Amino acid sequence: MPEARPPAGKAISRNIFAFGATSFLNDTASEMAYWVLPAFLASLGAGPAQLGIIEGIAESVASFAKLFSGYLADRVRRRKPIVVAGYVVANAVKPLLALTTSWGQILVIRFADRFSKGIRGTARDVMVAESQVKSRLGFAYGLIQAMDSAGAIAGPLIALVLLPHYGLRAIFWAAAIPGLLCIVVAMLGIRETQAAYASRTQSKSFSSDSRLDVPLPEPEVMNSTTGHASRLPRSFYFVLLAVTLFSLGNSSDMFLVLRAQSIGISAVRAPVLGLVFNITYTLFSWPAGHLSDRLSRRAMAAAGYLVFAAVYLVFGIAPSTPAIWFAMAVYGLFYALTNPVLKALVAETVSSEVRGRALGVYFFVTSVAALLASVITGQLWKQYGARVPFLLSAGIAAVSAVLLLASRRAQVVATS
Repeated sequence: MPEARPPAGKAISRNIFAFGATSFLNDTASEMAYWVLPAFLASLGAGPAQLGIIEGIAESVASFAKLFSGYLADRVRRRKPIVVAGYVVANAVKPLLALTTSWGQILVIRFADRFSKGIRGTARDVMVAESQVKSRLGFAYGLIQAMDSAGAIAGPLIALVLLPHYGLRAIFWAAAIPGLLCIVVAMLGIRETQAAYASRTQSKSFSSDSRLDVPLPEPEVMNSTTGHASRLPRSFYFVLLAVTLFSLGNSSDMFLVLRAQSIGISAVRAPVLGLVFNITYTLFSWPAGHLSDRLSRRAMAAAGYLVFAAVYLVFGIAPSTPAIWFAMAVYGLFYALTNPVLKALVAETVSSEVRGRALGVYFFVTSVAALLASVITGQLWKQYGARVPFLLSAGIAAVSAVLLLASRRAQVVATS
C-alpha cells in the first residue's frame, strides 16, 4: 500500500525544530558530564577496565531498550509520551553523579541514563521520519544531529569554565539546568505524529479496541503489491551486516579521552577535546545529511568509516599531542558522515509499517556490537597497552567501508 504522507504545514517544521531543540539541551547536559567522567572515575580509583565495564553495560541496556522501543513505536498510537519520559529519566539521574562515591554507583546511573535514551531514541526517529518526506530525510536527520552536536559544544564549554573554579562534582549539578529546559521543550514543543498509524487504520489491516491506545496485533500488515506480510527487505540486511562489523571496532569515545590523557593532555583539558570534536560534527552534520538526499548514502557512510580508520590510526601511533588534537577535530567528520546518513538510509529502505522495527533492530545490533567493542578494548588495553586496540579498530573500520560499498552492488544485483 502507498506510504502515508507526513503531516503538512507548520506541524512539520515545528516537530523537526522541537526535536532539534530538545537534542541541543539534552546533549548540553550530557556532554557537561561525559567529558569529565574519566577523570572523575580516576579520582575514585577506577581505570580503563572499569570504564569498559561501565560503558559496555550502559550500551547493552540501551540496545535492548532501542529494540523494544522500535517494536513499540510500530504498535502504539501515541509516541510522544515515550519520548518525553525518556528525557525526564535521563535528566533526573545525571545530577546524581555528584553524590557518587564508587564506580559501581556511576554504573547504576549510566544504566538508567542509557536505558532512557534507548527508549526515547527509536520512537523519536520514527516520528522524525513521519514528519518529513523521504526525499528530505537526510535534511531532517542532519538538522537534528547538528543541533545535538551543537549542544555537545555548549556542554564542554560550560564544563571548561566551571571546572577550574568549582571542581568535578559541581559540573554534574550544573547539568540539571539544561536538562530541566530539555524536559519543558519536549513536553510543550513536540506534536504527536500518527501518519503510519492512520495509514494502517485506513487499510483495516489490523483490529483495535477503541478504548485503548495500543492496536491489537492480530492480523499482520499486508503489502499490497506482493500480498505478503510486511517484513524487512534484503537491502536492509546488507546495510546491517556492514554497520555491525564496524561497530565491533567502535568502542566508547571515553577511550579516546583516556588515550589523550596518557600522552600528556591533562584531565582539565578533556572538555576541550569534546569541543574541537563537536565543532566539526556540528558544522558538517546538516550539510552531510542534506547532501545524502542527492548522493549515495552508502558511499557517504563508507567515507565516514575511512575517516574513523584514519583517526584511530593516529591515536594508536600517537606521534604527538598536536596530532591527537587534529585527529580529534577530524573525528567529528566521521560522525557527520554516518549518524544522520545511516538513519536516513534505514528509514527509506523499509516501509512505514515496519520503520520502528527496522530502526530498533539497527540500533540494537550495533549497540550490542559496541558493547563488545568497549569490553574488548578495555581488556586489550589492560593486557597489551593502548596501541593494539586502536590499530585493530582502524583495520575493522577500513574493511567495513569496503563491505558497505559492496552491499550497494549486492542490492543492485538482487533487484535486477
